[in-house]
Amino acid sequence: MEKKPVIITEKIGIGISACCMGCPVRYNGKGWDMLKNLGREKNDFKWCPVCPECMAGFGVPREPIHLSDGDGTMVWANKATVTNRKGFDVTNSLKVGAKICLEALERSKAVAYVYMEGSPTCGVYKTSLKKQNRGNPPGVFGSMLQEKGFFLIPSGDMQNPLKWWDWRRRLLAFYWVKNFKLNNTKDIYELWYYVKFICQELDNEWARDTGNKLAKIEGKPEKDFTENLRKDIMDLLRKPSVTKKITNSLWKNYSHYRKESGKNVDEVNSPEFTQNITNITKELILLERKSIDDNILFATSPILFRG
Repeated sequence: MEKKPVIITEKIGIGISACCMGCPVRYNGKGWDMLKNLGREKNDFKWCPVCPECMAGFGVPREPIHLSDGDGTMVWANKATVTNRKGFDVTNSLKVGAKICLEALERSKAVAYVYMEGSPTCGVYKTSLKKQNRGNPPGVFGSMLQEKGFFLIPSGDMQNPLKWWDWRRRLLAFYWVKNFKLNNTKDIYELWYYVKFICQELDNEWARDTGNKLAKIEGKPEKDFTENLRKDIMDLLRKPSVTKKITNSLWKNYSHYRKESGKNVDEVNSPEFTQNITNITKELILLERKSIDDNILFATSPILFRG
């Protein structure tokens, strides 16, 4: 097996709450451009902005809505409702809008979604803004996206360079794992070879246990085993890492890069060196680029995009 990075050349489709892409479609006619800090990198993806509340026919501006008697999952089970500020039940209309938006995402072949946290519609872990506490997460559209297996990214994290880098590298790995063909044991070992280090960073105990199980495979594994492995890895890749783990991973894999290439990268500092998240992100991106140029696997970010 060649120790070189996996390069994706096809742009990944990402859905996004339209208000997070600068569209003034919130209930109060406002919106935010959450992609502006990505610079040219935003062109590495295909974006599909949607707004379930607009597709529900609520219009702009509109009365704000909130979940009543439960969360978004319960709304789909007809055990909770959605009402606006005047007390009108808008549940059925919002369901229609959510379905229309899901269809658009599926037509665009999006595998991820950037959501507006705090929204009773698109929110995943929070469905109210500021100090309000109305309803329970996930939101109506957020619960649908969870059920469909989307890779979900909170829009606020796109304003933090290190958090966005972490989401982006896990999304690329998620996409690759989702589409990687697992026909035999060799394929399983190849998949694990490329993602095991990032899995160890995210959950070392689970990754070690999984590695031990894979080492004991005899003969051709059952299809259920391979697909459960794929699902477990994809579920793990949905979870964010933390700065300390990322910096430790950076230094460990930089040491590997130096050993394989015989080159030093003066811009990369040791983990003891105190620095801000912007500089850490620059070092990570630099090593990603050098790993492509020198054809060396940078296991901290094993799946890379080059259009």
